[in-house]
This record gives sequence, structure tokens and C-alpha cells, in this order.
Amino acid sequence: MAKETIEKAPFVFDHNLYDFQDNYKYIQKYKAEDHKGRYLYWDQFRWRVAKGDDPLIAWWATKLARFTQYKSIPYRDKYGKSFVFCTPDTLQAKLHKITQFSAEGLAPVNSIKHNYLISSLIMEEAISSSQLEGASTTRRVAKDMLVSSRRPKTEDERMILNNYLLMRQVKRVKNEELTIDMILDFHRIATQGTTQNAVVPGKLREDNEIVITDGIDGTIVHQPPCYTELEDRLHLVCEFANTDHSGEDGEMFINPIVKGIILHFMIGYEHPFSDGNGRTARAIFYWFMLKTKYDYFEYISISKLLKEAPVRYGKSYLYTEIDDNDLTYFIYYQVDIIIRAINDLLEYLQEKSREFEEMTTLLQASSVGDKLNFIQKDIIKKAIKNPGRVFTALEVAADYDIAANTARKYLNEMAKSKLLANYKDGRTVAYLAPANLYEILKR
Repeated sequence: MAKETIEKAPFVFDHNLYDFQDNYKYIQKYKAEDHKGRYLYWDQFRWRVAKGDDPLIAWWATKLARFTQYKSIPYRDKYGKSFVFCTPDTLQAKLHKITQFSAEGLAPVNSIKHNYLISSLIMEEAISSSQLEGASTTRRVAKDMLVSSRRPKTEDERMILNNYLLMRQVKRVKNEELTIDMILDFHRIATQGTTQNAVVPGKLREDNEIVITDGIDGTIVHQPPCYTELEDRLHLVCEFANTDHSGEDGEMFINPIVKGIILHFMIGYEHPFSDGNGRTARAIFYWFMLKTKYDYFEYISISKLLKEAPVRYGKSYLYTEIDDNDLTYFIYYQVDIIIRAINDLLEYLQEKSREFEEMTTLLQASSVGDKLNFIQKDIIKKAIKNPGRVFTALEVAADYDIAANTARKYLNEMAKSKLLANYKDGRTVAYLAPANLYEILKR
């Protein structure tokens, strides 16, 4: 996101630069989005106007269409200027798609499969979120650390564990109102045991020695508000979060998904901590989605996709700040990320369902098939795919969100049926996947 790639959009409303009557054809042609439904900033828009049209007049017409749809929120930048957003047709369609997606049918509520999805996918978010912040631990090592409950050996591992604990805390407090203490608690959990940027877990920054650069040549793209204003500004963030924006009683309506995304933006804009702002912002987003009954959001990982395109993530912030505090850029980007995350979840579930059906078919022909529950069948699936794999009660307990004693009982039952081989590994009982498990089942 080098400086030369972001050109400041021209201000087209001064001195009645363009006349409504003379340029009515532009007003008819150019709307808030382009003909492909994209909400473009000037640096991309200028190259996509119709042949023969003046880019400046086309931009004027586009900005005019956006201006008529803007909603102003009670939150201002460091210069006292309000933030605004709009919801053009394409954005409303995307929000409707997200709302229509339901956890019903993914797995029966309170079922073993449901609990399995919760634990495994929250773990996915914990790993991805910390990698977005710079942790480089491999996914295999990260998963091993989480499921075995071993202490982190490096700061990268510490970040991943923190994010896992953070997601669990978000669920615990989802019915509470947002407070500064809650924000500080989220940050404390996200950064405890880490040392980057001399972070003090759960404490607001006490200086202005923090800037956001483009990550390429060190160009400063954002200077957060003064640290002396942080407490007052965070009170406004909390007030916005806790205000009813359902549209009833004459209040402003803000789609809950949009509001959660705006809260994410606010924490990023304030940058109240010396490090861990992104993790805290995403935690608040998840908190608000769960609070507003979008329960399935605990299954999706936005960090995984944000990690794949960090420059675009940064640009969505920057476009908002340099184009009249228009939050719509950031909202569009995050909504697209959410839809991609939902599609990834659906693909994941389809693949897991296919594997599970194959395993069910195999087990139906065996003498033990009717005796196994979902977790035991899923363990067999993993064992067949990975002969020689070792399972432990702690790993199974973490994977399926069950008690260690319950996991040990399931594994012992499988060992008794010769589906796993158990042995002592120090003080731990381990369970080995035999190389001929497929043949054992066929017999």
C-alpha cells in the first residue's frame, strides 16, 4: 500500500463545479456503485468510466448518489468530523444473504457434531487471528499445542493460545453490555505473555508514539487520536455499541452486521493499545454478532481470509479515512470477507459430511458399527486416513469439547474392540491407529 498507489480523491462539490441540468445524463448513469455492483474509490473508479465520459464529472455524479444515501453516526474522527455510511442495493443484497444463512441444518443444536464444530472452528479462528498479527507458528504445531494443553514455547504459540482463550471469553460475555473494562479484558487475554511493541496487557497506551504505516516503505497512513482522549472516545464507542439501533421508536436503524463491522473499524481507528488492536477489534466484532443472536458467527473465521490479503484490509481503512469518513468502503470489504468465510464453512461441512457418510457405510457392514457414537466414528475416519496416528484423551476432549474422562471412556471402548491399540507413554495412556484398521472393520 505504497503512498503513490493511493491518490487523494478530488473534491467535486466546491463552487458548484458541475451543473445538474448540463450533466443530468451523468446523474442518470452513475450511481453509488458501478454497473458491476462495486463501491469503488477514486483510484480505481477513474479508469472504469464509460468511454467518452469525463472521469471528474462521473465521480461527481457518483459522490452525489452516495451523499443522498449517507447516514451519519454519533462518532467523530480526531478532527471532529462525523463518520458516515450508506447501504446501496448490492450491499443490502449481500447483507440479506448473510442473514438468510442459518445454523439450522448444519448440525442439531446440542448434538455431539454441533459441539465438535464449535471447538474445531473456534480453534481455527484462534490460529488465523494470531497469524494475521504476525505469528508464524505452523498450523500443525499450533493445533498440537492447543489440543494437548501444553505450555507455549514461543511468543508465536503464546499468541495463538491467547486468541483461543479470547474466543472463549467472547462467548462467556456475549449477553453483557460493552464497557471499557470489557475492552481492556479482551486486550489483556489477547496479549498476556507477549512482548511485541512493549505491550502492557489490558492497559491503554500512554503516548502518541504509534503510527500505522503501509508496511512497504514506512509511509504513515494513519495517526490515531491522542492518547489523552482515549478514555472519552472509548466511552463513545461503548455508547454506540449499547444503543438500540433496531429502528423502533423512531431510532436510527443500523443492520446488526453493519454495526458489528463499524465497531471493528472504531477500535482500529482509535488504536488504543501499543499492540493487539486488531485482535481486540475482531473480538468485539464477534462479541456483537453473538450478542445480536447471529450465533453461527462462532463457526466462521474472518481472520483466515483477512490474513490472505492484509493490504486490501488496510486499504479499506484508508479509503474510509481519506474519502469523507465514508465507512462504506470498510463495510463492503468486511461483508465480502464474511460471505467468503460462510462459503468456506459450507464447503468444509460438505466435505466432512461426505467423509462421514463414507465411514457410516463402511461401519454398517461391520459388527461394531451400531455400537459407535459420532465421535468414535470420526476418530475411526481419522485413523484410517492416518495409520499409526496416536490419539490421547486430552486431544479428543479438546477436539470435541467433551470431558477428558468421557474421551478416555470412548477410546477405551475402541481399544477393547481392537479398533485402536492402547499403550503407556510415560504417565499417559496413548491410543494407536493400526495399519490394518480398514481390514479389521471389514471383518
